[in-house]
Amino acid sequence: MTQASEKNVPFIHLLLPIIFLTILIVYGLILQPRLFNQPAFPLEIVFLLATVFSAAHLLIIGYKWEVIQHSIVKKLAKGFPAVLILFAIGIIIGTWIVSGTIPMLIYYGIKLVDPNYMYILAFIVPIIFSTLTGTSWGSVGTIGAVIIGVAASVNAHMGITAGAIVGGAYFGDKMSPLSDTTNLASMAVEIDLYDHIRSMMYTTVPSAIIAAIIYFALGFMYPPQSGDLNGSQISDTLQSIGSIFNFNIFLLIPPIIVLYGSLRKMATLPTLLTSSIISCILALIFQDFGIKDIMETLKSGFNTNMATSATAEIPERIEMLFNRGGLFELNEVIVFTLMVLTFIGTIDVTDAMPRIVNKVFAFTKTRSAVILSSLVSAAFTNSITSNQSATSFIVGDAFKKRYDQFKISRRVLSRSIEDYGTMIESIVPWTATALFMSTTLGVAFSDYWHWQLLSLINIVVAPTLAILGIGCFYEKQNK
Repeated sequence: MTQASEKNVPFIHLLLPIIFLTILIVYGLILQPRLFNQPAFPLEIVFLLATVFSAAHLLIIGYKWEVIQHSIVKKLAKGFPAVLILFAIGIIIGTWIVSGTIPMLIYYGIKLVDPNYMYILAFIVPIIFSTLTGTSWGSVGTIGAVIIGVAASVNAHMGITAGAIVGGAYFGDKMSPLSDTTNLASMAVEIDLYDHIRSMMYTTVPSAIIAAIIYFALGFMYPPQSGDLNGSQISDTLQSIGSIFNFNIFLLIPPIIVLYGSLRKMATLPTLLTSSIISCILALIFQDFGIKDIMETLKSGFNTNMATSATAEIPERIEMLFNRGGLFELNEVIVFTLMVLTFIGTIDVTDAMPRIVNKVFAFTKTRSAVILSSLVSAAFTNSITSNQSATSFIVGDAFKKRYDQFKISRRVLSRSIEDYGTMIESIVPWTATALFMSTTLGVAFSDYWHWQLLSLINIVVAPTLAILGIGCFYEKQNK
């Protein structure tokens, strides 16, 4: 079958691989665990099976393997620079820990927790942590656990506190250049990482400001019932961190390098690697770690067992935060990314996703309607898959050409994918994220979700900007 005949592929043949993938997702990710009490299918295997089906289907309808393989390789080649960035993120996380940068920020961040301003601090402190570490789960499992313990000690409203913690953690997970979902969203629509982050500021920052104001007001409406603070958990945490690392102002250099690179629109990969190299030098100068520890951190991540200076047993919550990073930190994400790219490479042979979107959303005749369609698609896909990485690739690939057709900047697409993808995970009760947040914080989903104000406000802000055309970059062409 020739390139010219691709347009003659019947619509049902475009749909078949998508239908097969949908069946696998619904059965493997929803029915298996929830109806049959069986483990969910690994999402990587789901996409691998979908790829096999799609390739076999293409062979059956007349395509040669060389054509299919070329399309897969082309898609992998486009995604490879972002895969390198994912490797760099793992390295920078490990080096920022071994240098003492992340531990120092956490150490002084914990000291900011004041029961008199419980809810606003429960929102702001996780914002700082997750922005600097790129992980919402890690932030909730560490500083979030500390804050929820403080809230319990002073009899604060647990639902408000939990909602604030989760919202703050997701702000950073969405805006951090170290976040895997942030990188994958920009990668899926083929735009610069920092352009994606700057685009998200239009929806996320106003939503965060409004949420912060409300949390501050809630402090007066639902004040903690006790002013006494049981600080044993906090003091133990601070003592453990202080026994492992030495702190000074020079440890701020690595994040400053990343911030400078972002503001100057410098290339992402060299910026991250430069910050990592400086972190290694700082670790050798100021911390009690040797070359062997640095090399092990670069490969497999930091481990608290390296700390010979620790004066007591290191708590599990500290190990959870610091035992991470390294070249293999994001292995699962990278493998999943390659599986998704391979699947998309097969359906790109027939240009399936854009053609399906053009047919399904043919009723959308305006730019705002196209943006709203992508928002709804992101929410639906994330709710079904419970996976933002899958959402980024599926929705990104489906809507890229339609955005180009309507001359809408792709940075609006990447932002929309996160606005109604990443941001709603914690308020959809059946997702792995909601289960993790509820279990980790010890607060029921029904008690916290309506206090997760950042996502709820963002759900309103994102379509409002689309309808008004604010922050949609209509006057700018895609690079």
